[in-house]
Amino acid sequence: MDLTSLDHLSQDELWDARAAAAYDTPGTDMFAPEVLEPTVERLVELASGGAALEFAVGTGRVAIPLVERGVPVTGIEFSAPMIARLREKVDAQKLPVVQGDMATTRVDGEFSLVFLVFNTIANLLTQDEQVECFRNAAAHLRPGGRFVVELWVPDLRGASRTAAAQVFTVADGYVGLDVIDTVDQRVVSHHFRFDQDPADRRRATVGRTPHRYIWPSELDLMARLAGMELESRHADWSGNDFTAHSGSHVSVYRLVQGHGTR
Repeated sequence: MDLTSLDHLSQDELWDARAAAAYDTPGTDMFAPEVLEPTVERLVELASGGAALEFAVGTGRVAIPLVERGVPVTGIEFSAPMIARLREKVDAQKLPVVQGDMATTRVDGEFSLVFLVFNTIANLLTQDEQVECFRNAAAHLRPGGRFVVELWVPDLRGASRTAAAQVFTVADGYVGLDVIDTVDQRVVSHHFRFDQDPADRRRATVGRTPHRYIWPSELDLMARLAGMELESRHADWSGNDFTAHSGSHVSVYRLVQGHGTR
């Protein structure tokens, strides 16, 4: 498969009204309390009593609980349908959102925390865009402020020239696999969802999303280019140690005093 075949898809096409309608899964998956509560708890701590800015705020999965914990949050979100879904839950006075991309869009104010969760920085498909995302975060931070990135660590041990695809999830009614291009650090995730009607379980729908994966060391270099330095890295929001076997990480970067590109 040519991994560039999805590059022509705009973010509007990827995150359309159908995607927004299906995004929230209350009480399960990334909305499960055991996933969401440690995330919110850690972000409250990192905000240190100041205001926060979420890149790719989506439908407010993290931002709304943060606001409810007393942290003022502003969001940036590219997808109008995702913003509309968020607006069904919270008004603009309580959680203002600016429509735009996370690599270039600026909002008013200075923040003690900018955060980007659930692998979303990988939705930027070039290294240049990812570097600009770090610079945009730095431009919004007060001196000493923090930028937090949650991201998966690619496991390429099963990839080869003859087996470029890896299964990452098998569940009831769902199979997920990644097609990997190690030259351009591209992944296209394929989501196979099977009809749950017992009479026709042979029928399936397929969704595909492109990503550019980033190694932790590469993230650290992007941070340095933006005037930030790594403060901490853990395997998860609960603070477990990051090791060679960790499948994801939560990295906290601090803006070095005297830096910033606003």
